[in-house]
Amino acid sequence: MDWHHITPQWQATTTELKTGLPTEQLAAPWQMLLLGDGAVTRHLQLVTGEDIEVDVLAMESPVNEDGAPPEVSAILAPRLRRQVWLRTASGLRLAYATSWWGAAQVDTYLENRGLPIWKSLASKRTEHFRDLKGLCYGRNQTLENEFGQSGKLWARHYLLWGQGQPMTLIYEVFSPVLVKYLGKSANANE
Repeated sequence: MDWHHITPQWQATTTELKTGLPTEQLAAPWQMLLLGDGAVTRHLQLVTGEDIEVDVLAMESPVNEDGAPPEVSAILAPRLRRQVWLRTASGLRLAYATSWWGAAQVDTYLENRGLPIWKSLASKRTEHFRDLKGLCYGRNQTLENEFGQSGKLWARHYLLWGQGQPMTLIYEVFSPVLVKYLGKSANANE
């Protein structure tokens, strides 16, 4: 099963990833979600007031590098690729995520592959660090159709580190429905 990424119309610079963007370009609530170092499923739970559940679409070994961001090279091969929808308990899809895991290490961190990553790590008291590598917005017709929303989508990718080693590379795409909870992301891309 192919994974889904957006075709970027804008990408953040390395400096913008570290310092943030002017609020005219990316509103403060969106910056907290997209540029913050907290767990996205926890943030989504807080803004929606609902538990966030995971629908696992696939957990498979990619046959090649599969178009993953270049930082995937930090994850030991052979790798597994996990694709999920993040949704509220009532069924509203909020995000799509793909993650790449070293096959030899995945069970250490994801005993229950149907749980959000932060719940798995929190249950084991696993310390982790989110190393943001990219932020962009653009289009992907398949994801827009699946979200039931048309328009530009925000996406980010990052390495998640634990015990001084990269655990996984995660690529997340956020539904435009989040404007209901966070307000408009920015005037320039709405």
